[in-house]
Amino acid sequence: MESVPTSPSGPIPYTGCSLDRAAPWRSDPAWVAARLLDRQTRFVPVWNNRNLVTDAQRPRPRFLMGEQASLALELADEVVLLGLEDGAALFAVDLSPLEGEEAHQAVGGEGSFRDLREVGPNMAQGDGALMAYARALVHWHGRHQYCPRCGQPSESKDAGFARICRGRACGTTQFPRTDPAVIMLVHDGGEHCVLGRHARFPPGMHSTLAGFVEPGECLEEAVAREVKEEVGITVPLDGIRYFASQPWPFPASLMLGFHAACDCLPLTVDEAELVTARWFHRDELLNAPEDETLSLPRSDSIARRLIEAWLHGAA
Repeated sequence: MESVPTSPSGPIPYTGCSLDRAAPWRSDPAWVAARLLDRQTRFVPVWNNRNLVTDAQRPRPRFLMGEQASLALELADEVVLLGLEDGAALFAVDLSPLEGEEAHQAVGGEGSFRDLREVGPNMAQGDGALMAYARALVHWHGRHQYCPRCGQPSESKDAGFARICRGRACGTTQFPRTDPAVIMLVHDGGEHCVLGRHARFPPGMHSTLAGFVEPGECLEEAVAREVKEEVGITVPLDGIRYFASQPWPFPASLMLGFHAACDCLPLTVDEAELVTARWFHRDELLNAPEDETLSLPRSDSIARRLIEAWLHGAA
């Protein structure tokens, strides 16, 4: 599996979180308790999958520290260790059970809870990566309150990096999971590529093909299967080249990006998956008006990077 250079547009959004994830310390309750009381510790509030950010034109994470965090910690549904930065700990604080005004009061009335998909494109790379990380862990805890084996309630352990079943006869331990998904720009090795439209897309927006990896298949096989299912053309495995990956916590995916070369053949669109799909000429995309006539995916997505890399010859 060959790799290609990433897009000239810069780092992939939501990557580059520089925290030391403190794996050796997570299972030490005394160490974790001391970090929770440390006045240098920063807390990252999350409410209903929204991150607390400043209201500035260029949003930044809004952290809580010291006494400022006491009410949020008292009301939190989960408190999860994210890691260490320059020796100081960071924790995610889940305030999702609260009503909107209660959550706002719990964080001292500062900043606002915003959807990361809305503010992420305007955040510095490291800030966006941290917010994505916090959002993903909080979401996982919210969806794994019960043991998948016996159905008994589970509880957080190892500072939030695991959950253990409370049933005496079970004790199953779960660990945070993310769903691998392949996302691919299909092209003909020349001037044409395939883009499609889902019904949920904004008017005019077209994007790459994508789908989840299924049990018993490697990534290249997942790419070929999804392309065949969605648009009815065969991509040879030796024409599939890895591009880059991106954490995508909306809600819990890891997007594995590929360029896939094949012959420029007629498409047979699976209408259960796509509203439409077709071959686009490079010039058509370079001149896209970015309106309801034709627009490309959001700027913080790896789909956009796959397209931009191909447009600039990096495929």
